[in-house]
Amino acid sequence: MRVSKTSANAEEKIIIRQARKEDAAAIHRLLAKYAREKLLLPRPVGEITEHINNFIVAESSGKVVGSCAIRDFGGSLCEIRSLAVSEKETNKGLGTKLVKRAMMKKRGKKNFFALTYRANIFTRIGYKIVRKDMFPEKIWSDCAMCPKKNNCDEIAVLFDP
Repeated sequence: MRVSKTSANAEEKIIIRQARKEDAAAIHRLLAKYAREKLLLPRPVGEITEHINNFIVAESSGKVVGSCAIRDFGGSLCEIRSLAVSEKETNKGLGTKLVKRAMMKKRGKKNFFALTYRANIFTRIGYKIVRKDMFPEKIWSDCAMCPKKNNCDEIAVLFDP
């Protein structure tokens, strides 16, 4: 998927593609900034590399400017996670494009969820705000390790066509 944008001096292209192992360090750097701000959970480079097939990236001028991963919980449930866009590319719809592309990777799945601070990225493409306790699989895996687990302020969203 190519996304064109016009800048003052030249036209830049953003390409959304499957992540490759050599993208792991760039994905890690992108996620680490938001993890330091406690907006998402940190992901070690080794974990990103191990699960690189779950990631897609947005690339501009050869640099990773966005990432998104999808985790399959089996059955019909998948989680959209590790969604991050570089500050330079925020508020341009790139996060929404990454979510849509991640969902396309699992076309046979029906239900997608995310825990997020940016629910509008999801609601504009049909997700609904729901209760977090609808996702015990997530709560028992990642949430158990989160420093905010007892005071979670994320918003749960669900795509259930």
